Amino acid sequence: MPSHRTPAPARAIAGRRLAWFFALVPILLALFVIAFVPEGEREASPVDTLPAGADSTLAVELEEQLPDDEGQVAIVLWTAESGELDAATQDELAQQAGALLADAGGGGAPEGAPQGGPPGGGEGQQSPLVVAEDQTAAFVAVPVSSTSATDNIDQVEELRTQLGEDVPDGVEVQVTGPAGIQADIGQVFDGADIRLLAATAAVVAILLIITYRSPVLWLVPLTVVGIADRLAAIVSTNVLEVVGVAWDESTVGILSVLVFGAGTDYALLLISRYRDELKTTESRYEAMAHALSRTFEAVLSSATTVVLGLLTLLLSAIPTTRGLGLACAVGVLIAATFALVVLPAALVLFGRWVFWPRVPHVGDPVLVDSRGVWHRVGSAVSRRPRTFVAGTVTVLAVMALGATTITTGLDPADQFLERPEAIAAAERLGESFPAGTSDPVQVLTRDDPEPVLAAVEEVEGVDSARVTSSGDGITRIDAVPDAAPGSDAAQAVVLDVRDAVADFDDTHVGGGDAEAIDAADYAASDRQVILPLILLLVLGALLLLLRSIVAPLLLVATVVATYAASMGASWWLFQNVFGFEAMDTGVPLLAFLFLVALGVDYNIFLVTRAREEAREHGTRTGMLRALTATGGVITSAGILLAAVFAVLGVLPLVVLAQLGAIIFVGVLLDTLVVRTVLVPALALTLGEKFWWPRKVGPPDAGAEPRPEAAYVGSHGR
Repeated sequence: MPSHRTPAPARAIAGRRLAWFFALVPILLALFVIAFVPEGEREASPVDTLPAGADSTLAVELEEQLPDDEGQVAIVLWTAESGELDAATQDELAQQAGALLADAGGGGAPEGAPQGGPPGGGEGQQSPLVVAEDQTAAFVAVPVSSTSATDNIDQVEELRTQLGEDVPDGVEVQVTGPAGIQADIGQVFDGADIRLLAATAAVVAILLIITYRSPVLWLVPLTVVGIADRLAAIVSTNVLEVVGVAWDESTVGILSVLVFGAGTDYALLLISRYRDELKTTESRYEAMAHALSRTFEAVLSSATTVVLGLLTLLLSAIPTTRGLGLACAVGVLIAATFALVVLPAALVLFGRWVFWPRVPHVGDPVLVDSRGVWHRVGSAVSRRPRTFVAGTVTVLAVMALGATTITTGLDPADQFLERPEAIAAAERLGESFPAGTSDPVQVLTRDDPEPVLAAVEEVEGVDSARVTSSGDGITRIDAVPDAAPGSDAAQAVVLDVRDAVADFDDTHVGGGDAEAIDAADYAASDRQVILPLILLLVLGALLLLLRSIVAPLLLVATVVATYAASMGASWWLFQNVFGFEAMDTGVPLLAFLFLVALGVDYNIFLVTRAREEAREHGTRTGMLRALTATGGVITSAGILLAAVFAVLGVLPLVVLAQLGAIIFVGVLLDTLVVRTVLVPALALTLGEKFWWPRKVGPPDAGAEPRPEAAYVGSHGR
């Protein structure tokens, strides 16, 4: 291919004179930012993870305006290792409870709890310790005033250490309540970025070594993508800080997985084409310029589609979901830039020896003329394309049936792969006290508190209710339900309380179960708005890229079918293998986004090469040549992306494990079945109509009597 037909930007990036500039300058600038610019500072707020405008969110906002708001509450639970707590032990525990409240600046009986009894206090004096009727357990609620999630973790851990040192013989002590649960969730992310980065880099390195079978080559893309990942974390969090969008502890981890996955996919596509060009072009500079010009459109279209899809999350009602979308969009932009600018320039600085021991030489057969597994797959599909269409559609439909039975909404106890102390303590608390003691229904009101309290007390299922805080015209009422937190019965109590206070003008109902109800409702609303928009954006991107109608519609249909099938298959795994009783409410939306936006990448890689080949060989032969040429690299990319998202399972949170598992199943399904069999079979069945209304192939493109014979007889470029 003459160099004058190669676009000027590609010639500049891969040129002998400027390659060093495009390779070294961006890397040096990135390393400077990584070394001297910290990640954006996150000011956590209790409403960051709550849907804007929801009733429970309004309750939290009112609570924050209380003059004596002391933040989260930790419940300290003492239980007898055997038998009952004797009177002397109760007195000792009452003294400890009083000291804890004094240190915390609090006093009196625990919020939302039954009133304490005599232990530790004189006649007529109320003890802060609450002793169970069965005398086997006692607890006190201690306010934890923290400035951040990290501060909350530190305070709860300090409290646990102190309690462990002072616990009487024969007594077990645990910490639960909202502060304890939040601390245990926070512990999951303590050092998570390092663990995720190490695991992700290790997976990528292993798969790159297997793919390239070279002890040297894998280091180049891994280094480039690794630098892009760290730069993306810093730039994205600072962007979030500047624009005032909230994010949480999981944002950077998911961002890292996405940048590594997408960046490495783009690298695999470029390097595969570069290796092929080295087999037909003597100059590595010309070979890279041509490879870059041929892959640029596919990578740019892919990255644009993913970025636009991620930006749809800005329409979410949940602030941290909006932050995740914006952060990941910035990250993909950086990954694509490094893959299209830094990586080709860096590779071309090395000689052909970088591919050692499988060094490509001029005259070696190119991928499109190989007779490997993908050639055989294409030949099989070309003989009975309609049969393969029917078969794969049937398989996808059967797998998708499971999606119709999905249940969403995780109980607090089901959020962890390994049960932490706070969850175990909450369950034990519910055995000796009203089941909802650890997470009461919270009613915040600016109305007259007496009729509000009376209305709450009359609700069936409320064990007790009382005013726990008031000031500046705001009153908080804690109602303890007789149902365990997260249960259907507990959520029914919340709905009944909301009905009971519905006639009051400025009264809102919060608490853990209220927040779960609102999260489910707003997640459904987000899906109704964002999912169709993602499809429209993906369809629009494909229409612009292919400048046809039939192919984009079919490709969008295939990725939707992949999503439905992966959801159904994953739900079966969750229930029958992993023992998950429900799916997190936010998982379906994020899984749809990642599978549709990333899944269409592989179709873009395939059909852009098919269009290129079809110009000379016709649609049928062009599609089969494209499958032969891209089969190996796309399969490698899909396996790598699936493995990278599976790395989310290193964190013991069910939501991340579920998200990683669904994307793992979906990407493998898309890579090994949909892109390999279904899309080629559709193109072979439709022929030139696949590109309608465009005419892509030569005039006789549809006239091959035996497409597989024409395919076998095609050689060279």
